[in-house]
Amino acid sequence: MASEDSEQRVLRHAAVDRLFHWLTALAVLTLLATGLSTVLGLKFSWVPIHWITGVVLTIAVLFHLVRATFWQKLRCMWVGIRDVRDTLAHRPPGKYSLAQKLMHHAMSLVIVTGVVTGVCMLAKVDTPWWKRNPYFFSADTWGIIYVVHGLVALLAITLIMIHVYFSLLPEKRLYLRAMWRGWITPAELAANHDPKRWQGQRGKRA
Repeated sequence: MASEDSEQRVLRHAAVDRLFHWLTALAVLTLLATGLSTVLGLKFSWVPIHWITGVVLTIAVLFHLVRATFWQKLRCMWVGIRDVRDTLAHRPPGKYSLAQKLMHHAMSLVIVTGVVTGVCMLAKVDTPWWKRNPYFFSADTWGIIYVVHGLVALLAITLIMIHVYFSLLPEKRLYLRAMWRGWITPAELAANHDPKRWQGQRGKRA
């Protein structure tokens, strides 16, 4: 029975990619909670939690960039004319739909921008490796960095709300399960994807 059950599964996300997704989600939520805590009037030592989580997120993003570049197919996430045509014609996509690609790129842009500005802001934080230097950038540059970092937080909240909403729709829950357990069924693949463009890996356990 276990063998038959395994053969009825199509691997969509490898364990390492699911781990990255949930680690990134936890890091982003932690950063938002700590960064916006002062707005809510909460008083606690949030800065160490914030910058350490930011460093973890930075390492995770760098790992994903290397993995996506050398071990995965970047073209799977490229947005082309065919994606637009398939969407308008209501044709099933390959592994990722146009909406999924656009969400990925939007969230990636927000997170990378947050990481870059956050790394710059580490100059204002005392760490075990260096002392804070508030004069590392000029006042005008610091102003731009803070504004962009704050805008990233607002955009991240919006994107997370959209992401959670669509992941909870009944017809989209297969993707939520796939991100949690790694697989979809052959029937779900046939109903939602073009098997000629993406077949997945059969008989793979999460």
